[in-house]
Amino acid sequence: MVGTSARLLRLLSLLQTHRDWSGAELADRLGVTARTVRRDVERLRQLGYPVNAVRGTAGYRLGAGASLPPLLLDDDEAVAVVVGLRTSAGGSVAGIEETSLRALTKLEQVLPSRLRHRVNTLHAATVRVGGSGPTVSPDTLMAIADACRRRERLRFDYTSPHRVDTSRSVEPHSLVSFGRHWYLVAWDTDRDDWRTFRVDRLRPRPPTGPRFAPRRPHLPAARRHRNPVGAGLDDHIGRHRLHPRQRPTGARRRPPRPGHPLPAGRTRRRVI
Repeated sequence: MVGTSARLLRLLSLLQTHRDWSGAELADRLGVTARTVRRDVERLRQLGYPVNAVRGTAGYRLGAGASLPPLLLDDDEAVAVVVGLRTSAGGSVAGIEETSLRALTKLEQVLPSRLRHRVNTLHAATVRVGGSGPTVSPDTLMAIADACRRRERLRFDYTSPHRVDTSRSVEPHSLVSFGRHWYLVAWDTDRDDWRTFRVDRLRPRPPTGPRFAPRRPHLPAARRHRNPVGAGLDDHIGRHRLHPRQRPTGARRRPPRPGHPLPAGRTRRRVI
């Protein structure tokens, strides 16, 4: 029985790698016959794991079921999940703290002592720098993410940093998490340009639609948010004035734009 249980765990671990396995491949990996593999697959199904047969290949695939069966995690995966749960417990998504703590408690109860020691060592040596920030609703994040995935136009009410309320209609591109803030990168159809929006300042107005053809951003979304400072992408393109002693060797002086004179000895460089 011990051998059978160990083999079932090994079989489940193979099936969780998100690929199709033929019966012959599984039999070879487990060192058993194809008939034994079929019996073990049936045992997993009885335990609640939806092991589906793959047509045409006499193979198997682990599908999604109605309930969540136990998962198999190796040591590094288990530690990563614990660290992630502890981080999310103090994160910027509203209402997820309690859920993260419940999941964390369940996981730590079943961790082997060697892994519990690693996790506690990391936790004891970590100092969380306090910093309050706005939280966002999981429902809002999911509504935006769904519109991005479906490529459907998104409408929402938005409050600017100057407390001005506007109604916006955009083609959503992606969500970006930066520090304790969430941002939406989108093509603003009214302003005919790329814009970024603080998610905690917007309120979606369902339904979404119509569908749109995706546009290609001028810059990668991650680079847009290296220094997010406002609602427009133009806010991410700054100009830094250099004193002559700071000027790099060989830098050419650019003439100032009309209406923007610079003091003598200064030059203008465009930075992103």
